[in-house]
Amino acid sequence: MHGSGNGDAHRGEAEVAGADQEYLSLERELTVLLRRARANQGEMAREVHPDLEPAAYGLLVRLDEYGRQRATELAGYIGVGKATMSRQLRALEDLGLVAREPDPADGRAWLVHLTDEGRSRVGRVREARRARYVSQLNHWDRREVAELARLLAQLNGVMER
Repeated sequence: MHGSGNGDAHRGEAEVAGADQEYLSLERELTVLLRRARANQGEMAREVHPDLEPAAYGLLVRLDEYGRQRATELAGYIGVGKATMSRQLRALEDLGLVAREPDPADGRAWLVHLTDEGRSRVGRVREARRARYVSQLNHWDRREVAELARLLAQLNGVMER
């Protein structure tokens, strides 16, 4: 008789578990990567400024890459509320890393940008980080590095939805 025995049920579970091994491996490796990324983010934040909160480092990188943005755009990108974003921006202003200016398109809104000091500090840390990647991955073929970056961008795109 086909499919009615207990052995068939266990075999079906084993097949499902086997098929899910790739996703379990992905989850395990992403957990390690994210743990290391959080630790590195703290280090990089301290390299930018000893009083910088680790969560604010990503905000500085976003401003470095995309230039002036509204606080609401930054809050949406980082995934925090307006009050949290205002607090972070005040702290960054107090450290001399960002400044605000009126948005010419909407006088009620403000644009946030890196100061010269902020740009300089973030640039130094990002260059040091890039150099570490080059050193750690120098045995990889550049096409592998490009493929990893492509796959991570694809994964990030899926996760943003």
